[in-house]
Amino acid sequence: MNTKYFITGIGTGIGKTVSSAILRQYFQADYWKPVQSGDLDQSDSMLVKQLTSDELRIHPERFRLQYPASPHQSAAMEGIEIKISDFQLPVTENILLVEGPGGLFVPLNHREFIIDLIEHFNIPAILVVRDYLGCINHTLLSLEVLKLRNIEVAYVIFNGNFVPETREVLLKHIPENSRIIELPEVKDFTRVSIQEAVDSIQRNLK
Repeated sequence: MNTKYFITGIGTGIGKTVSSAILRQYFQADYWKPVQSGDLDQSDSMLVKQLTSDELRIHPERFRLQYPASPHQSAAMEGIEIKISDFQLPVTENILLVEGPGGLFVPLNHREFIIDLIEHFNIPAILVVRDYLGCINHTLLSLEVLKLRNIEVAYVIFNGNFVPETREVLLKHIPENSRIIELPEVKDFTRVSIQEAVDSIQRNLK
């Protein structure tokens, strides 16, 4: 199987990287973070590698930027302009998970955004959602713009615990063909906790 997915989220800090680690272990997939902004000594690729099987491949980032900010800002501070044409998907025979920074409208430059990168790759999206004040609005806006761009939403990830009323509203607006994965709250980032989350998916995903 040579399936590829782009993992995005409804915002920043909602658990995309931990979700990526869980999904990588579940799918036995390769992982690629095209742009890393800041935290180069503790990058998302390093965290995913730490939490998942050593047999799985981590592809190197296309851009490794020093400053912890939006890619367009961090790149500008280093005298770099990121363009979508700079990116090509890694060649692999495995399933590939591509994790984008932040949400859909994080800018890569003054004209192009993460959603444009997903279109460039022409692969389905996985949308990570977390419960917080405003998450319904952010989730529905994300789903709406993905629909407008004709980007398939293969999976919606409910990351952690949700208020029942919030969950009910979200479930009514998720596309019919999208599969839902409900991840348990992961508090300790270890291989054991990641595998426990994988076991939960295997029990519950239909």
